[in-house]
Amino acid sequence: MKDLDDAIAKANASVYGLGSSIWTKDLAKARKAAELLEAGYTWINDIQVAYDQLPFGGTKQSGFGKEHGIEGLDGYLEKKSVVLAY
Repeated sequence: MKDLDDAIAKANASVYGLGSSIWTKDLAKARKAAELLEAGYTWINDIQVAYDQLPFGGTKQSGFGKEHGIEGLDGYLEKKSVVLAY
């Protein structure tokens, strides 16, 4: 790989996007990669562990919706907008 942008482009070219890992000592590059990677979960310098407090789910062809966290409840809710004029 040429550089960070090339690595991100190659990762994002995948039809899947469940999770991604970044291993680096350069926090600025890690933040940039985490923002640009098309994945539902990104770990920086850590093993792949899902935390119940955080939403878990993929992008692209890696699933629909989210589990865990507040976002995990969205699939069970029917949202409604109400406008009241008086």
